[in-house]
Amino acid sequence: MRRGEARCAVVNTGANTYFGRTAELVKTAKPKSHQGEVMMTMVRYMMYLGIAALVLILAYGVIMRLEEHIVNMLTLAVIFLMGAVPVALPAVLTIVQSVGAMELAKKGALVTRLDSIEDAASIDVLCFDKTGTITQNKLSVAESMPFSEFTKEDVVTTAALSSQEEGMDIIDLAIIEYAKGMRIDFKAYKRISHLPFNPSIKRSEAIIEVGAKHFKAVKGAAQIVISMCRGIDKEDMEKVNGIIEEFSRKGYRTIAVARSEGDDLDNLKIAGLLSLADPLRPDSKSMIEQARKLGIKPIMLTGDSMAIAKEIALQAGIGGNIISMADIGGLSEDEQIKVVGESDGFAEIYPEDKYKIVKLLQSRGHMVGMTGDGVNDAPALKQAEMGIAVSNATDVAKASASVVLTEPGISVIINAVTISRQTYQRMLTWVINKVTKVIEFVGLLTLSFFWLHQIVLSLLGMSLLVFANDFVTMSLATDNVKHTPNPNKWNVKHITLASLVPGMLLVMEGMFVILMGMKYFHLEWEKLRTLVMLNLIFNSQFRVLIVRERRHFWSSLPGRELLILSSTTIIGFALMGLYGILIPSLNLYQTLVVLGFSVVFTLGIDFPKYYAFRRFGL
Repeated sequence: MRRGEARCAVVNTGANTYFGRTAELVKTAKPKSHQGEVMMTMVRYMMYLGIAALVLILAYGVIMRLEEHIVNMLTLAVIFLMGAVPVALPAVLTIVQSVGAMELAKKGALVTRLDSIEDAASIDVLCFDKTGTITQNKLSVAESMPFSEFTKEDVVTTAALSSQEEGMDIIDLAIIEYAKGMRIDFKAYKRISHLPFNPSIKRSEAIIEVGAKHFKAVKGAAQIVISMCRGIDKEDMEKVNGIIEEFSRKGYRTIAVARSEGDDLDNLKIAGLLSLADPLRPDSKSMIEQARKLGIKPIMLTGDSMAIAKEIALQAGIGGNIISMADIGGLSEDEQIKVVGESDGFAEIYPEDKYKIVKLLQSRGHMVGMTGDGVNDAPALKQAEMGIAVSNATDVAKASASVVLTEPGISVIINAVTISRQTYQRMLTWVINKVTKVIEFVGLLTLSFFWLHQIVLSLLGMSLLVFANDFVTMSLATDNVKHTPNPNKWNVKHITLASLVPGMLLVMEGMFVILMGMKYFHLEWEKLRTLVMLNLIFNSQFRVLIVRERRHFWSSLPGRELLILSSTTIIGFALMGLYGILIPSLNLYQTLVVLGFSVVFTLGIDFPKYYAFRRFGL
């Protein structure tokens, strides 16, 4: 520890400082709430349908002078409101996302914002760091290139003497480890002083005593160390630059090593160059390929030089279209958006550039995933739809991210995407089921009112129907689903149009049941209501089974919880109808007939449902 006094001048404070600007960006950065927008649109569509049906009924009542049925029409308004408003939506949404978060935690990803799970299903661009994400972040000396009269051992010895194991600098540790591998004997050397690596001077130094003599050992950024050396002519400089370029093409970082000669410690002479390799993680290339198969474009971000960035990007299978941030600085915003969207990666970037890249990609309509680990990454992590703090990230980065990884590498990120898409499919099933249900009961009650001038479903029956439907659909949170090969995008218009097909067919089913109850069973009015209610409850269970699959319903086995709850609901309400619990009773034959009819008719509409879902891309 050093103590003392110093005079300084404060030139900026608060938001005007470098880190202050970062803090301000964290406050303002926030992705658009896609989930909230979608859910509000869905609720609005269902309310429009209910209001339109009610207006139609009221107009019909006025035209037909059905003033005595005004109470029925007002009751219909309440029933439409009960059915159209998705009262279970917050609970179902939370349960589905919580189950997804638990699955992600088992795969090494902790979720800090639940709605990000659904956003992650839609990401089509993934920006990630090179170091520690696709590379191992474990530097090792790859090659040693001596100059003049120096040997490889001299270069490594000098570099190791200017390193310090206690500082835990990754470059120092790599060089010391390499020297140990060469079995270099340091007993004759004594370190008098040591200046550790400093980013401002980009080098480390040490004064070494050997016998009665002293010399200075220096290592650091090649251009910095070379500029400190004496006696380097144009030919030597060309040779050095050629070696550095060759190392960069191999994806290596280069450091220069120099030592002093004679009694003048500042009389430095270049000893040689060391190349440092940060090899790819074993799973990086396969994970990049998997990301592409999932419809996600990978973009690599690194502060390394262009040559190193291109080599690593090619090795990982990302692509060779790497751009320097300096190259797009003078372009207009539209040109920048175009260039960013077409690139495979960016080299020579600063942490604050990540926020700019995320914003540019989002302005082009992309859903962005972003990895980061430092304080300066926080704005980009918060702005991205899926901000991913890697395993060694700072607390600020973790607080800003929506997903925090507990394991290194991008395989965890791929797991997060696939599980998020499974969560999306479960939520999509709930939405399709809800929209189909609203279409069914609004259509059935409207048509039956035109026909009978009565409401074929009581308020109690509607309450029981809502309970039965919402009770079972909560189990969709654990349903067996497969993730899609492409990013998922909510399209409420297509969902509504696709749901019209099974919804209208279920309206036909309900009309057949009313006709059956009147003409075949000759039921009195209250028992006819029981028959209609049981049909709606039974087909709501089978409807979930057909809409949960985008293919035919037999393509996959439903989740255990869904099967148990559906079976329990069917048996429970069949017994209620049979024994007249809360509702007028039916006999065993009538109950079994309506159950069998619901099974055959509802599962039979799977075929038109399948073609409708294909037509609208669900």
